[in-house]
Amino acid sequence: MSNIFLFIAAFLAVAVGIAHSVLGELYLLIPLFRHNNFPKFLGSTEFATRTLRFAWHITTIAWLGFAAILVQLALGSISASGVALVVGITFVSTGIVTFAVSRAKHLAWPVFLLIGCGALYVAAT
Repeated sequence: MSNIFLFIAAFLAVAVGIAHSVLGELYLLIPLFRHNNFPKFLGSTEFATRTLRFAWHITTIAWLGFAAILVQLALGSISASGVALVVGITFVSTGIVTFAVSRAKHLAWPVFLLIGCGALYVAAT
């Protein structure tokens, strides 16, 4: 019976993540970036807007990772390697998004990729 609650929690985590990204982009980020007085960082507003955008959306990636762990719990298949796999995929995805959206200018992307690759290595061994 408690497995049902874990599946519901996983579904809600995915739903909230999708809503967070879509609604946040449409109703918060885009209107915010239209203001003329948006802060400049490193000489332009572009880096600041890109950083805010990827930071906003990697939250959704994290919630999707938590949802995957909740599903593993519900299925009774959770293991250290299973958790490491989810963490690895989550951080590699975060690194890719950070790299792409910041155009490799934000220095967190290689750190996220190293975390993800380390976790994937542990999952595979």
